Amino acid sequence: MIARRMLLGGAVVLGASAALNAPVLAHEEEEILLWPGDAPGRGRPRGAEQVGTEGAGYGAVSNVTTPRMRVYRPNHPNGRAVLVCGGGGYFRIQLWKESTPAARWLQNRGYTVFELIYRLPNDGWEASAPFADAQRAMKIIRTRAEEFSVQPDQIGIMGFSAGGHLAGFTALQPERELYAGADQYEHVSARPDFAVLLFPVVTLRSPYDTTRTRREIVGENASPADEAAWSLDTYASGDAPPTIIFSSADDTTTPPAHGITLFQALVGAGAPAELHIFEEGGHGWGLGAPEEILSQWPEMFDNWLNRRSSN
Repeated sequence: MIARRMLLGGAVVLGASAALNAPVLAHEEEEILLWPGDAPGRGRPRGAEQVGTEGAGYGAVSNVTTPRMRVYRPNHPNGRAVLVCGGGGYFRIQLWKESTPAARWLQNRGYTVFELIYRLPNDGWEASAPFADAQRAMKIIRTRAEEFSVQPDQIGIMGFSAGGHLAGFTALQPERELYAGADQYEHVSARPDFAVLLFPVVTLRSPYDTTRTRREIVGENASPADEAAWSLDTYASGDAPPTIIFSSADDTTTPPAHGITLFQALVGAGAPAELHIFEEGGHGWGLGAPEEILSQWPEMFDNWLNRRSSN
């Protein structure tokens, strides 16, 4: 398991730097295991779970053996839940700078949040493992919605970078048979009711075939068919959940063309979608710094969802 004290301490520092006015919360943090016993699928990492202590990997988890969700219960639930997926190119999960600050922000706004700690192909798991974990997580949340004071038709998914790819794939392919299951959680849909994608990896095709996500999921010498099979725009359809996409114009890791590609595919298919491209921000900005315009994205998302709910 993760060294929780270190991770939460980092999250507190980041929250303070982002000027979050976090209230005192009445609930202890808890975790929900995704699978009874061993997780399905081939592969397994060597060694213990790790959390980065320096550089770009600071606060990021890898070598995940036990996929699970960390639960953030609000003091005053608003009836909505969000499954949050940090990025990291499917070789680590950026908790400290992406999913944890977002989870805290949402929790403070009344959302019940489930931070996903999913298996990674770079750790030795097969490529479908993170997608099975996300699908399973959605089913658990929906099955236990009443327990968490959540409306079962108000459960969304949020993802950053590779986590945006994971979230988008879950939103667009919720019924894909990624594993065999027959317990109480397998009687509900994995389809999110809304999707929030931040600087997401969308396409694995040229000229955007240089991401770590592509290498981890389909390898260096993937066929066009494999690239298409794991590109989000391939699955855009009219019944896709409402989707909001955020990107920055100067992102060289996942340029805005990723978000534009998915936005155009969704709108072309008749699905509700909204796209915001900030002038500056680069890649991996999480909540953003207070002086950055892109730090407005959480409020923009919240307003977008409130508008949709009131229509």
